[in-house]
Amino acid sequence: MKRHTLSVLVENRAGVLSRVTGLFSRRGFNIESLAVGTSEEEGTSRITLVVFGDDREVEQVIKQLNKLIDVIKVSDLTDRERVERELALIKVAAEPGGVRAEVMQIATIFRSQIIDVGPKTVTLEVTGDSDKIDALQRLLAVYGIRELYRTGRIAVLRGQKTVMSEK
Repeated sequence: MKRHTLSVLVENRAGVLSRVTGLFSRRGFNIESLAVGTSEEEGTSRITLVVFGDDREVEQVIKQLNKLIDVIKVSDLTDRERVERELALIKVAAEPGGVRAEVMQIATIFRSQIIDVGPKTVTLEVTGDSDKIDALQRLLAVYGIRELYRTGRIAVLRGQKTVMSEK
């Protein structure tokens, strides 16, 4: 069993996301991460999914995904050289004084941006791989995380290779 990162290029139509995620649900897969957005080609969207399963099970789901009418291409990026990123917005309890200064120092160390400062909170924006965001989240938990939003991972192959051409 391992973590699989899948890129699914689909027609940008109503109900497509539901059909794609429904396939995973029916097969008993929990989707660990899901990110969707328009792609480089007009009228298409790219879905990036992270699921945990064995190679054979995931291969079967990929075959079923390829049979869906609005799916253009499915690529398993798991064992390929890729860059992955995730975005998180973290609101932390940080009253003025020492605690706020500590939170701001941690933000600097993690190259995150302070995007809002309230009377009793600081909100950070951070991008990076999941390990980086997990580490920042653990450090900030000591101060009290009021809200946490994570986008889910997105991934792109390194170099000139693309999931469209795969050349």
